[in-house]
Amino acid sequence: MGDGFESSSFARWWTRRRDELLSRSLYNDPRLFKVPDDPRVTGLGRWLRRTSLDELPQLVNVLRGEMALVGPRPPLPSEAALYEGHQYARFDVKPGMTGPWQVAGRNGVTAFEEVIALETAYIQNWSVWTDLQLLVKTIPVVVQMRGAY
Repeated sequence: MGDGFESSSFARWWTRRRDELLSRSLYNDPRLFKVPDDPRVTGLGRWLRRTSLDELPQLVNVLRGEMALVGPRPPLPSEAALYEGHQYARFDVKPGMTGPWQVAGRNGVTAFEEVIALETAYIQNWSVWTDLQLLVKTIPVVVQMRGAY
């Protein structure tokens, strides 16, 4: 057995539970997963998700240079394993804490190809100005808790 999160008993349990909950996901596509009333999440965890405070630890990844403030959201390895050729464009840039999908509707955008189209357009038309606009547009999305579960 290896080391790290992927090989832990907890990780195996979490993944097994995810597979059991797949039919309750907001999305009809296994490459996206979100259950509004996920039983694996505690009351505190639901509040942290709803307020987006669960994203704050990712600032450490930004400071370490592993993530950007703005960019495509990082998929789980199990989701990325299901990708087709053109969908790998998400990996052409660093993943971000916020991005076009979050600003365009967060969990209201439920078609995977629409997510890919938003993120591909972002990558192809990237500029510092675009990043600044997305950062500013993220503020009301987070404050109003639009699409947060």
